[in-house]
Amino acid sequence: MYSETRPWGTFHVLDEQPGFKVKRISVNPDGRLSLQSHKHRSEHWTVVNGEATVTVDAQVRKLTRGQFADIPLGAKHRLENLGTELVEIIEVQFGDYLGEDDIIRYDDIYSRT
Repeated sequence: MYSETRPWGTFHVLDEQPGFKVKRISVNPDGRLSLQSHKHRSEHWTVVNGEATVTVDAQVRKLTRGQFADIPLGAKHRLENLGTELVEIIEVQFGDYLGEDDIIRYDDIYSRT
């Protein structure tokens, strides 16, 4: 499908159909996605490599291979790699609109709006 490089790492879209999208997200050591929410989609993250630090609203958890987090529609969330090895997750998005512009950012170390 397609890939994009971001300041924190990369993502690869593996599949996309009406109502869902599947991505492999790779987060470099010390990489941190913005604290964000979405108006049109929920997400399910499964860790496949490394130790991910996952924030969902007020809850912060460390997840390792095979562990997962559900991100409800509208929840503030973040994915971080505080370790020294690459973190990789499989993300499944569900919603009526799955565009990359459906991001409301609350905090971003890369100064993106």
